[in-house]
Amino acid sequence: MAITRVTQRMMSQRSQNAVQGGLTRLAKVQEQMETGRKLNRPSDSPADTATALRVRSSLADQTQFLRNADDGKAWLSTVDTALSGITSQVQRAQVLAQQGANTASMSQTALDALATEVDQIRASVLQQANTQYLGRPVFGGTTDKATAFGTDGTYQGDAGQVQRRVGTDTTVQVNADGVATFGPDADNLFSHLAALSTALRDPNGAAGVQSAIATLGADLTNLSAAQATAGARFNRIDKASDLASQSQLQLKSSLSDVEDVDLAEVAIDLKTQEVAYQAALAATGKTIQPSLLDFLR
Repeated sequence: MAITRVTQRMMSQRSQNAVQGGLTRLAKVQEQMETGRKLNRPSDSPADTATALRVRSSLADQTQFLRNADDGKAWLSTVDTALSGITSQVQRAQVLAQQGANTASMSQTALDALATEVDQIRASVLQQANTQYLGRPVFGGTTDKATAFGTDGTYQGDAGQVQRRVGTDTTVQVNADGVATFGPDADNLFSHLAALSTALRDPNGAAGVQSAIATLGADLTNLSAAQATAGARFNRIDKASDLASQSQLQLKSSLSDVEDVDLAEVAIDLKTQEVAYQAALAATGKTIQPSLLDFLR
């Protein structure tokens, strides 16, 4: 049987390697204790690093979906508020039209007063139809103009859709279609209010007032439909936001499992490595051959 000769140099080298290895392990555990993370660099665990990168990518997506959802809900809340105000105003205009239709009990002066109020309503409705969110008209499509409707009531926007992605496969429109909501040029809510005002001022405008009652009723139906659509989109975004929030929490938990340490476990490991390192130092001190100075003492 072959016998391997062990020299003093070999013993010294092994002892030094053991001390160095113990010091490296101790330093790694100390770093984990200080940072609270198992992964401080890719070399700590290439497989876990790849997993952490995938989880972080998914987490970034969910975080973006939440931001998009918040922005989308703000758009739709602005639309809903504007439509609520406009609906209230149009309902008042319809009441005025019904009063004006009773020409037998109203003087022309009273009818003119009703027309003046209708003019004020039209101006207010036009202002609300140009409601903006972050400098963009919510009824103007994707236009870069400041208003969706001109002072004469003509549409200045476009048919573009402002959309927000709130899920991997979920995109929701957050603006309202100005033409679908208020009607096409020359036959929209603004022209209907202007026609009512003109009919009220006309001594022979009874037929025009009756016609305005019907057209305003149709306008209210369009406004109600637009508001219902905005509400449905808001609810869809809200549900998508809840799903993104839940996914975000799950991903954060998964990321913590991969990257973060169990402090109690690391504390025990740190103590173990300290003891092992001290033992390696003690063994090395006994293994290395005494120096000439030790013999001279």
